[in-house]
Amino acid sequence: MNYSDLTVWIIIAGIGAGSWALRFSFMGLLGDRVLPQWVMRHLRYTAVAIIPGLIAPMILLAPAGANAPDPARMAAAAVTLGVGVWSKNIFAALACGAAVFAVLLNVAS
Repeated sequence: MNYSDLTVWIIIAGIGAGSWALRFSFMGLLGDRVLPQWVMRHLRYTAVAIIPGLIAPMILLAPAGANAPDPARMAAAAVTLGVGVWSKNIFAALACGAAVFAVLLNVAS
C-alpha cells in the first residue's frame, strides 16, 4: 500500500496517543492508589501470560513458503523449556535454546 507522508504521521501519532492513554490509565489514574490483593495477585502473572503469547506464533506457525513448522524452532523451544524447568535458570535456558537453534540452522543450510 502506498500512504502519503501525512497519513503515515497521523497513524504514528494515533498509535502514540493510544499507547500513552493505555499507560496513563494504569499509572496516572491508579498509580497512587492501593489496589486490592486479588488484583495484585493477578498482575503478577501478566508477563508470564504475555511472553508465551508473543513467542508461540513464531515457533508454531510455518515460515513463509513452508507447509509445516520449522523443526529447528520447535527443537530450540523444547530445549529452552526443558533446560528452564530443569535448572530454574533463565540465562542457561536461553543460551542452550539459542545454541540448539544456531546448530540446527547451520546443519539445515
